[in-house]
Amino acid sequence: MGFDTGTTTFMILSTSLVMLMTPGLAFFYGGLAGKRNILGIMMQTFVSLGITTILWIAFGYSLCFSGGEGGIIGNFDWAFLKGIAFDDAYSGAGGKYPTYIFIAYQMMFAVITPTLITGAFVNRVTFKAYLIFLVAWQIFVYYPFVHMIWGGGLLAEWGVLDFAGGIVVHATAGFAALASVIYVGKRKDTKSIPNSIPLVAIGTGLLWFGWYGFNAGSELQVDAITTTAFLNTDVAASVAGVTWLIIEWIREGRPKFVGLLTGFVAGLATITPAAGFVPLWAAMVIGLVAGSLCYVAVQFKNKWGWDDALDVWGVHGMGGVFGTIMLGIFASSTINGQSGLLEGNSAFFIKEVVAVIAASAYAFVFTYVMLIVINFATKVKVSEEDEQAGLDDALHGEQAYDEGAL
Repeated sequence: MGFDTGTTTFMILSTSLVMLMTPGLAFFYGGLAGKRNILGIMMQTFVSLGITTILWIAFGYSLCFSGGEGGIIGNFDWAFLKGIAFDDAYSGAGGKYPTYIFIAYQMMFAVITPTLITGAFVNRVTFKAYLIFLVAWQIFVYYPFVHMIWGGGLLAEWGVLDFAGGIVVHATAGFAALASVIYVGKRKDTKSIPNSIPLVAIGTGLLWFGWYGFNAGSELQVDAITTTAFLNTDVAASVAGVTWLIIEWIREGRPKFVGLLTGFVAGLATITPAAGFVPLWAAMVIGLVAGSLCYVAVQFKNKWGWDDALDVWGVHGMGGVFGTIMLGIFASSTINGQSGLLEGNSAFFIKEVVAVIAASAYAFVFTYVMLIVINFATKVKVSEEDEQAGLDDALHGEQAYDEGAL
């Protein structure tokens, strides 16, 4: 059948942009990690491109988007994409492009979500345990929330909205990261500094670029909401980065580049659930909230001694929570037909708050218990000797730099 060329091209581009976020995250985390753990953290990120793709085609897409309307999880009707022809039209966009593109687009979300968690437990988890974690976490945390919110499941029927992943991606990953940190404990060397801030900058640029596909693409077609989500994404990230920079400058006496970059990412994470539901002025407020409150969350984490090495909980977890709450407040019926608290819809606000708290709590508890179970099968924590030596060489037999650079 004939497809809309422009919309089809847009969705292929958006899918490609979201795929680029995973290498971008690898660079971002790789730059923040210590010199002896660059490859270990990048390996954990890149391997998801392979394993998650296999899982997604085998049964992940089916569990997320087939059957189970009003339920917690789907079924296996579309396992290995059974019954989906290469030229079937995706009905959710009025048949403008093939279903295969939607499958690929959602697959890229599945690829990056568990990798967000890895920055929290850098240089403390064995690779074998991580691989089990990568598979189990998607099946028991990510897939159910995709189905419940984006697949017509329980939360969708209740009226919960999440434009591009504040609950589904950031809140679940962030609170899973916190559970992981509490389980594995502190690093031996907690004063490890970023090995390459320019690498962090490259990663931030790739993430920001890819985020346009992440957020604007989540409209799943091309219209005014698509462009609104695009601009909201950029504005929120910009305001958040500058806010973080100013706060840190005042508190520490110097403007920090890593702080600016971290603020950008906090803004991107926080606008994600609301990008296609709020007006531009609200995106600016959300950016201000992201830059200030995510900064406070990181300081709170430091005060309590949680060794979340790369601030996954404070930036992504709390960013997802704050963004979902902001959606409940600022959603405007003039943008996408949904009113929020400011327009008198307190019921929607309450649903968003309850949903994000429940998702965060479930992700935290399940992740902690899952790590205990995994530890029975294979050791989760690396040995003290391996941690001191660095996981690049100890686990992978490789080094990012030659001996002279170490």
